Amino acid sequence: MKPLNVSSVTEFQLLGFQNLLEWQTLLFAVFLFIYFLTVTGNVVIITVVSQDQRLRLPMYIFLKHLSFLEICYTFTIVPLLLANLFSHGQVISFSTCMTQLYFFVFFGATECFLLAMMAYDRYLAIYSPLQYSSLMSPEICTKLVAISWLTGVGTGLLPSLMISKLDFCGPNQINHFFCDLPPLMQLSCSSVYITRMVIFILSIAVLCICFFLTLVSYVFIVSTILRIPSGSGRMKTFSTCGSHLAVVTIYYGTMISMYVRPNDHLSPEINKIISVFYTVVTPLLNPIIYSLRNQEFKEAGWNFLKGMRSK
Repeated sequence: MKPLNVSSVTEFQLLGFQNLLEWQTLLFAVFLFIYFLTVTGNVVIITVVSQDQRLRLPMYIFLKHLSFLEICYTFTIVPLLLANLFSHGQVISFSTCMTQLYFFVFFGATECFLLAMMAYDRYLAIYSPLQYSSLMSPEICTKLVAISWLTGVGTGLLPSLMISKLDFCGPNQINHFFCDLPPLMQLSCSSVYITRMVIFILSIAVLCICFFLTLVSYVFIVSTILRIPSGSGRMKTFSTCGSHLAVVTIYYGTMISMYVRPNDHLSPEINKIISVFYTVVTPLLNPIIYSLRNQEFKEAGWNFLKGMRSK
């Protein structure tokens, strides 16, 4: 029987953006600024939703969990990315790499499920406003959120376990800014066919199905909006839903282009650019789109600020 640990590699070096050495300082400043805005924006959402009694609706329960998820998601990736840019190449242990991989898949899958649930929630609110309170009660919303988190926990286990069981005999340089699935499989000196196919099928199951369900919800939403008699009301709802759908499409689209493919066909540099969108950009856009374009949330935010100033 083969020993449990046959790998001669005990650590990995993340190459990051070493092909852009002259831009490292600028990239560090940009990513640090985006990370600060992302964390600040999502913390504000969590605080406002938690403090304002009027925002105890299912939509804001979903939004609060999405904001918490985005903080965890970016914390898994961005600090190591910043350290890589600062030191021009970050060395991490094998166990740290596998831990990062697990939480990346866990949080990424959970976000897919949450976005699908949020689209379904909006569909119910617009398509069946009279039955909405019974179809999407706070108790049902809490159960859907719990299902999203628990399914994400399970989804992250299989890929990280399969990757951790692969043999890594060297080299140990990962041409990426975090421990991602494709570059790790490229480094393995053992057969990755089964691992690659399992991850491919799992990606289809999570990404494509969630994206399809989200699109179906928005198709019904659009069909309902078209029946709104008021032109101004129709345009306002279209603008909000269009913004939501744009962010969702960026997230799912970049994820699908990265993981729903049987073979690697893109260069590592293009893969890094695609990865920046779903690890750095969309976590910043989500709080902006889902909160700042919401009049009820903006009023609650102003009231919260006034309350803070009066203390």
